[in-house]
Amino acid sequence: MPAEWETHSATQLHWPSNRDTWPGEALERAENVYREIIFHLHRFERVVLLCDPSLDQNIIRKKLQDRGIDLQNVRLFTVPVNDVWARDCGPIFVKKMTDNSPEYVITDWEYNAWGEKYPPFDADNSLPDWFSKTFGIPAIKTGRVLEGGSIDTNGKGTFLTTESVLLNPNRNPELSKSQIEQMLCEYLGAEQIIWLKRGLAGDDTDGHVDDLSRFVNKNTIVTMVSEDRDDVNYETLKENLDILKNASDVDGKPFHIIELPMPVTKTVVPTVDGSYFIPASYANFYIANGVVLVPLYDKNHDDDVLMLFRKLFPNREIAGIQCSDLAWGQGSIHCITQQLYDIVL
Repeated sequence: MPAEWETHSATQLHWPSNRDTWPGEALERAENVYREIIFHLHRFERVVLLCDPSLDQNIIRKKLQDRGIDLQNVRLFTVPVNDVWARDCGPIFVKKMTDNSPEYVITDWEYNAWGEKYPPFDADNSLPDWFSKTFGIPAIKTGRVLEGGSIDTNGKGTFLTTESVLLNPNRNPELSKSQIEQMLCEYLGAEQIIWLKRGLAGDDTDGHVDDLSRFVNKNTIVTMVSEDRDDVNYETLKENLDILKNASDVDGKPFHIIELPMPVTKTVVPTVDGSYFIPASYANFYIANGVVLVPLYDKNHDDDVLMLFRKLFPNREIAGIQCSDLAWGQGSIHCITQQLYDIVL
């Protein structure tokens, strides 16, 4: 599996339409965040925007054009979708090198909406097959449940994940930990798995790693921490930090660990699943071809985080995007994007 900073051919997004996730005015607020994301993204790579048949594409096009988005770089497709979480249900690409050229294959995993929490999810589960058939890319059906947000890789064989997700009986109850490790080795080329423990309060995925810790290069990991001992996430993040500090790469070398601050995650209005905490995380950034999209939530930390990302990615533009309205729906930038390879538009 390639690292996210390797060159993409496009990014997958789903225009928001699920009224259970985005009730009332929440839908329009989510659309506004989408417009900002697409505006910054489309200047650096193509966007494959999936639109449920219930939507009017002309209205979507008008909303995008009003934000100054060049539709030549945004390709809209009418495809049934259940919700916006492209990271978790979209195709996960792997590659092999042949005569110094990459050949890409889609790994088609089962998607069950994080343990069948939010049915229906059949349309989203069909999307890897749709990509395979639409763009003529070979696919391997794994028959196993895995979401893209539950793993992160440096492209050199090391993967980050969490026990609270991959060992959860609502995914692959018949598999042991060692069998799950073998699954990642067989289908994604993993050589080493670093197991973190739990995820953020309010994360209805059971604790995806892309809200906790991410690779920014082959030997550097950024990880969320809290300095407030009364923070609901304090102990979880401290435990994960300790694990990372004691981890090493496939060559036995320690990783460079950089800490990210914890924004305010408590909300006055409960989310759609009744939680008073949102999974707001600066780790939910997305590395595109010439830009890094960084979610913003908290004026006490936003500027420092943007400064850090400018140091981490000196050759990419850093685009900060206010994402509180997106996080209210239980996800952020990384959750709604999926990098695509070998896609010809």
